[in-house]
This record gives sequence, C-alpha cells and structure tokens, in this order.
Amino acid sequence: MQNENLKLEDLLGKTQIVKEIGTINNVALVGAGIMGQGIAHTIAASGMDVIVIEKNEEKLNEAKISLAESIDREIKRWAMTNAEKKSILSRIHWRLDFEKIKECDLVIEAVQENFELKKEIFCRLDSIAKKDAIFVSNTSTLSLTKIAEATNRPDKIIGMHFLNPVPKIPLVELVKCLHTSNETVEMVKKFAAKIGKTPVEVYEYPGFVTTRAIVPLLNEAMYILLEGVATAKDIDTAMKLGYNFQYGPLELADSMGLDEVLAWMETLWKTLGEPRYRACPILRKLVRERKLGKKTRAGFYHYDENGQIID
Repeated sequence: MQNENLKLEDLLGKTQIVKEIGTINNVALVGAGIMGQGIAHTIAASGMDVIVIEKNEEKLNEAKISLAESIDREIKRWAMTNAEKKSILSRIHWRLDFEKIKECDLVIEAVQENFELKKEIFCRLDSIAKKDAIFVSNTSTLSLTKIAEATNRPDKIIGMHFLNPVPKIPLVELVKCLHTSNETVEMVKKFAAKIGKTPVEVYEYPGFVTTRAIVPLLNEAMYILLEGVATAKDIDTAMKLGYNFQYGPLELADSMGLDEVLAWMETLWKTLGEPRYRACPILRKLVRERKLGKKTRAGFYHYDENGQIID
C-alpha cells in the first residue's frame, strides 16, 4: 500500500509539472511591421488573444489597415471568410504602451533587425514583465545570447524565427541561446504547436538554418540578373519549374522586403566573412531607391494594390 501511495504521489507530482510547463495564456507582441502583423494574425487565428504594441499612432494605424487589407485579399481568393476576419481582428488588441506586459506569460519582439534596438526593448521589458514571463525574439541573424545579457532572466530568452508570410508557412525555428533553459524550450514548443507551427530546434549561430541557406541563393540570383544572363522573370521561372520552388528567388526576396534581406546579408558578411554573403550591388541600389519589394509595390518587380506582379 505504501508503494502504491508513493506511485500515486509521484504521478500527481508529474501532472503538476506538466501543468506548470504548459501555461502560456497571455501573449504580447512588440512591433507591428510585416512580420509582426503576420505573427499576430497567426496567434489570433489559433484562438488566442494577443496584444500588439507599436511606437506611435501612425505606425499602429498603418498596421491595422495593412493587416485588414491582407485578410481581405485572402477573402477575395476564397481562402478566408468575413466571419473569420472578424474573429481574428477581435482577438488582436492594439496598444501604444507597455502597461499590459505585466499580465503576459510570453512577449514576442518583432522589430527591425537592429541589435541596439532589440537590446533596448528587452531591457525595458525586463523591468516591467513578471519574473516568470518568457521573452522571444524574431531575429534571423543576431546573437540571442548578447540580447539575453541585457536582462535578469537569460534562461527565459529564446528565439522564434518565423518565415514570411507567417500565416501560411508552417515552420518556426526555435533558437536556443547559451542560457535558455529546457523548461523554456518545452513551453515555447507547446506554444508553437498551439498556433499551428512545426518547431525546429537550432542552436544560436548567424543565420540559423533557413536564413543562412536561403541568402546565398537570393544573392546569386541577383548576380545572375546583374550580369545580364537572364531577366528577373526568366530567372524565377527557371527555378520554379526546374526545382519545384513555389516562388522564384527574386520574387521571394521582394516578399521578404529587400531592406530586410540586405540587413541579413550585411550581418552574415560581417560575422562569417564569407563572399557568398556579400550583397549584390543591385540589391544595394534598390534599397537606396527605397524600392523594397511588395511593401513599397516596387522591387525586382512592380506590384498592384493586391500584391500581384504587374507584367
């Protein structure tokens, strides 16, 4: 009887641990750019509420309009319904302040790829959030370990590298920094599954898996265009038909945002020093001209208001 009681107590103890590890109920998101909108959309579509924070009213309104227009395009393609749109938008709560962070179990940072900015945000979050809250960065190339050192909770810092368009791509890279605890990894794995993503665990390294592998392909396609070997359309057609890609590399770069792609290349070139990451001059030229791809309706292609390529 004593052994049976011990087993029962052990079982109850394990049940309690499982319960504690799986409780992410309140989520906040800092940054409402293209990636932030996609992450918010994905979380809300899974049935969870999410607080989205931006730095000023103008950026917040732009994000609201952009997200609504993105969903409207899906409705036109019969991929969503008006009822789904209403349900998703009702779960997204827009804010200009960090006050609600105090209530959150998980905070996701999705601002531009700038180390000092991310470090500043994490430091601020650390002073506001409850002690057991987990902080997530959507960085694709920067050191999470260095970002984590700006906080008093390095064991609760982890990366979730989503790919664009977030609602459609079922993958997320879970990036462990030097201090990330196993409990944090398990909690975020469960959260990823809850929002419909398949998590792939990677260790901190510039570019992780997806960015490190895709950047040389994008860069080489740009050099092929620069050298006049083929047109942008023919380069993309060759890769789509020849290798069964859903998007050609130049269209893909446009959808990612050419300024983001350039930031990735510059970070990888600086940290790894390998020529394959040295940005093609045509990319630098387009970014200087503020032709950043789909979000500005001009990049390697021109786009209509629905994001479709104009021939």
